[in-house]
Amino acid sequence: MDLGAEELQFLCISDILKESISIPKQSPKTFSLVTLTLIFPLSFAILAHSLFTHPILSELQTDPTAPASDWTKLLIFQFCYLIFLFAFSLLSTAAVVFTVASLHTSKPVSFSSTIAAIPAVFKRLFITFLWVSLSMLVYNIVLLGFLILLIIAMDMQNILLLLFSVMFVLLLFLGIHVYINALWHLASVVSVLEPVYGFAAMKKSYELLKGKIGMGFVLVFCYLAVCG
Repeated sequence: MDLGAEELQFLCISDILKESISIPKQSPKTFSLVTLTLIFPLSFAILAHSLFTHPILSELQTDPTAPASDWTKLLIFQFCYLIFLFAFSLLSTAAVVFTVASLHTSKPVSFSSTIAAIPAVFKRLFITFLWVSLSMLVYNIVLLGFLILLIIAMDMQNILLLLFSVMFVLLLFLGIHVYINALWHLASVVSVLEPVYGFAAMKKSYELLKGKIGMGFVLVFCYLAVCG
């Protein structure tokens, strides 16, 4: 974190990755505690959800005699899981961004100061998350509408042309999906560091991405490919 603001602007992808790897070394105790208290529970919940929920869901789907109470319990569990997931995801984002920003500005860094700063930024981060969620909902509705219109308009006898058209639309919207994710991550950082949130944070992230869209696309695409 010894690089100045102007030097950071000209980093390539490999330099960004190297700089990111070096950041936790600046305050290993703080990052270790953040990992243990926020990131590890989040990772464990995601892993446990994948291991236990999917088999239960498959069993309920294949068993026509399954009582409605079992489905109700599963839905309640899913709801609680999503609340936990979103809460710890936002808390982890706030903690990591605040800690990195403190290191970059040479401010004292400690786990207690990081946790103490979270309540002040959590509301802004949550509102930004709601705006991004709304954007993703609109994106998915538009994608579904495009696919339905495409299937209706295309000649169903020409399967090859239909498949090519569907693949083209999916690739186009994949690019949009990655771009929205890049805006989301950057808007989250903006919401933590500045007194802006929601649409204003997304607008600020859009301005910050100008000239760096290709690099942002590659980084976010690789992140989504690895982490899902």
